[in-house]
Amino acid sequence: MGKKTTIYDIAKALNITAATVSRALNNNPKISQDTRNLVLETALKMNYEQNKLALALKSGRSYNVGVIVPRVDINFFGSVIRGIEEELNQYGYHVIICQTHEDPIKENENIDTLLNAQVDGILISTTSKSTGLNSTIEPFNNILKKNIPLVFFDRRKEMKGVSSVVINDFEGAYKATMHLIEQGCKRIAHFSGDFELEIYKDRYLGYKQALIDSGIPVNEDYVFRAKSSLEEGSRVVKDLLKLNPPPDAIFSSSDFAALGAIQELKKHHKKIPEDFCVVGFSNEPFTQFMELPISTVDQSPLEMGQMAAKVFLEQTQHDRNIKMEKKVILEPKLIIRKSSLKN
Repeated sequence: MGKKTTIYDIAKALNITAATVSRALNNNPKISQDTRNLVLETALKMNYEQNKLALALKSGRSYNVGVIVPRVDINFFGSVIRGIEEELNQYGYHVIICQTHEDPIKENENIDTLLNAQVDGILISTTSKSTGLNSTIEPFNNILKKNIPLVFFDRRKEMKGVSSVVINDFEGAYKATMHLIEQGCKRIAHFSGDFELEIYKDRYLGYKQALIDSGIPVNEDYVFRAKSSLEEGSRVVKDLLKLNPPPDAIFSSSDFAALGAIQELKKHHKKIPEDFCVVGFSNEPFTQFMELPISTVDQSPLEMGQMAAKVFLEQTQHDRNIKMEKKVILEPKLIIRKSSLKN
């Protein structure tokens, strides 16, 4: 087997010091971008392999970051993870992905596993049960006790000294409801998720405030709890059509429930958007490719992931004993398509 390339070999090839090569490979800000690029290109040509174990022992970092999400098979979380990876990979970090499947016990196990793996930070979107008012914060405190940076994204727990990156769910719901009102809708139903999650509570409050600001009475009979699934959207529409008078629009906190609602409305020979306008939330890929494209609120998941990673990186530049608390709120974007466009 041939001799492995070392930083001294790269330094000799470029006529610079080994210390400069080391700093360039570790993204030291004191090294210019041109020098870093040159060192990286040369290292690649010379088949240089960095010893991660030696780097970890020297720096006190593993260069691994844990990311915990409810599910990876949902486009939103997949896009968030992509944003996190794109941002962290360029600084030499690797991402370890864990799923909770909305189970707080699994969430706690994931946290313990990541801490035992000596990760440099944990970025998490919590389960509904761990986010609720009566839930414990002990698993998250365990992270902080070890001076490991913790960043919440999308779903968060209110904790001092912990940063978060979320979308303005209230504003997104407000925009969606005001759009329906502008289309002439007066009886707008709302499909809400579990109020234990702050995101769903905020979406309900945004919906409610839009009605109030427009002088439309808030009718709680038009507010339905619906999980994020086609089946739930279909189930709720069956109850919704029994109301007298029935609603003339639906603002759903979930694109999946919105699609289920549209499918069920068609079974009852309801025309969309003539009889019912429908707006969802999340901008799942299928919403734009339907025969009837669905209006929705985009949550900017890629940007959310990138920002969560940037917040983590910012924390690594400070003394770990100093708890940073940064609240980043992203602006939602209303995407108007045929399912709600009457005028």
